Amino acid sequence: MKQQIVDITDRIIKRSTKTRAAYLAKIDAAKSDTVHRAGLSCGNLAHGFAACGKDDKSSLRGINHSDIAIVSAYNDMLSAHQPYQTYPDIIKAAVKEAGGVAQFAAGVPAMCDGVTQGQPGMDLSLMSRDVIAMSTAVGLSHNMFDGALMLGICDKIVPGLLIASMTFGHLPTVFIPAGPMPSGLPNKEKARVRQQHAKGEVDEVALLEAESASYHSAGTCTFFGTANSNQLVVEVMGLHLPGASFIAPNTQLREELTKAAARQATRLTQQSGNYLPIGKMVDERSVVNAIVALLATGGSTNLTMHIIAFAKAAGIIINFQDFNDLSEAVPLLTRIYPNGHADINQFQEAGGMALLFRELIEGGLVYEDVETICGRGLTRYTKKPVLDNGELKWVDCVEKSLDDEIIATVAKPFSSHGGLRVMKGNLGVSVIKTSSLREGSFVIKAPAVVFEDQHELQTAFDAGELEKDFVAVVRFQGPKARGMPELHKLTPLLGVLQDKGFKVALVTDGRMSGASGKVPAAIHLCPEALDGGLIAKVKSGDMINVDGETGELTLLVDEKELASREVAQFQVNGHHEGMGRELFGFMRRNLSSAETGACSLFDS
Repeated sequence: MKQQIVDITDRIIKRSTKTRAAYLAKIDAAKSDTVHRAGLSCGNLAHGFAACGKDDKSSLRGINHSDIAIVSAYNDMLSAHQPYQTYPDIIKAAVKEAGGVAQFAAGVPAMCDGVTQGQPGMDLSLMSRDVIAMSTAVGLSHNMFDGALMLGICDKIVPGLLIASMTFGHLPTVFIPAGPMPSGLPNKEKARVRQQHAKGEVDEVALLEAESASYHSAGTCTFFGTANSNQLVVEVMGLHLPGASFIAPNTQLREELTKAAARQATRLTQQSGNYLPIGKMVDERSVVNAIVALLATGGSTNLTMHIIAFAKAAGIIINFQDFNDLSEAVPLLTRIYPNGHADINQFQEAGGMALLFRELIEGGLVYEDVETICGRGLTRYTKKPVLDNGELKWVDCVEKSLDDEIIATVAKPFSSHGGLRVMKGNLGVSVIKTSSLREGSFVIKAPAVVFEDQHELQTAFDAGELEKDFVAVVRFQGPKARGMPELHKLTPLLGVLQDKGFKVALVTDGRMSGASGKVPAAIHLCPEALDGGLIAKVKSGDMINVDGETGELTLLVDEKELASREVAQFQVNGHHEGMGRELFGFMRRNLSSAETGACSLFDS
């Protein structure tokens, strides 16, 4: 193992000593030496299997058959989750063949940031993660279950399912993906049309045609945003079957992997004699592996908050500095849009996860001897799944990348740095993704233009007021102010100005999409404006230095001048009402800072 990574891991273990010990004691107390339903009264149990068929009722009366919970984020509006419609029946049949019973325990909400981008509903996006965690907890709270299967893919869904899974850490848990949609209009071309529309060069008809050609069928969006970053992280943590992440939906291989995952869940229960609860399987080393893989692939900045949140649910304390220091130790090994031209299907064709695992293991960048749902050791994840006369098998991956513009080697990486940096200065602490930035755009020193809503920037852009070098300061977008919406609608506008030769950057206490990266953006700023962060004192015209090379984020204004300024006040202006936002006030007020996971479920 690379010594820098070992040192950071040791630091995390030491920091987490008390919380991890308390967590492990909690899940030990929650486990059962027999089936969990054995602790239910006759009336409880009768309610629990009242709707089951005769055979399942007979199995559930005994103590030798496991009951596996199915938790699904299925809905048929969202392309990534539509394939899950058929999974419960497939899973139930596979679990029954393995001698158990599977019951559909809970459906959880699944919203799409692509649909809500720039809309009022986006203010609910981050908070939906906590709702998903709580919804999952409600489903599992019946204490009928000996293991769980989690069906989810996109931005907040997988992190929410992970938080709940860690909370119910005494249960063996397997995650089942559904796979990416086939490649459509290339992501780079889609981005080009968006910028053309921002400039007024094409109309909405042309824009919709381009968007529809990119997002065109069932499956996950093909760029390497938060959804596909989620899948990578879950597989690296050993919670998927090897190679399961990026197999297309509605294929025989996808279905066989789903059956195999269902059967595997039954092999990890207390009754199997091979008990492996998720709370013990996932440890500090597993979490470090997840961060390393995220950095090595230039994954979504949203995972900085999500990993912190689900790790905390398992008693493991991670912070932004850990991401920063690991990024310095981890080379960039893939170029997947927005970090390159390829989409996730092309990554898969170039060697995919199996080849990535091999590079990470041989390069001493991940801990190989961690537990997985398939047993101890990540080496088994260097094999890829195939069908041989209809039978699911795993075979060796390719010897080397089939496209060295997509997957590089540790010996010759695309960059020596993972592409994520913590920004620090008098404005506070934030993160910046540098892996997608163009040469010459890492350092921006320019006057601020202050906005308190992303739509104000659109208005200024349309009026031609932004034809200059500037740092866009978009404040009062933090967790407590607005629920931390993504500001991805700003990317085409700032990209147009960047292409015109202007030096532009963004500083915000909000988020950017996992698909962002072209424009230097210091995001997740803490403390946020509503918590008295210095960003609330910035005025248009103030000089700001955004240095992605050194990690400096500084408001270049005299301290005496800053001390004399009043703090800007948040103007609610209806942002807490409409589209259901009025229901989330209690949660919004209790969200922690971005650096502690922007979560309402734990003490800060």
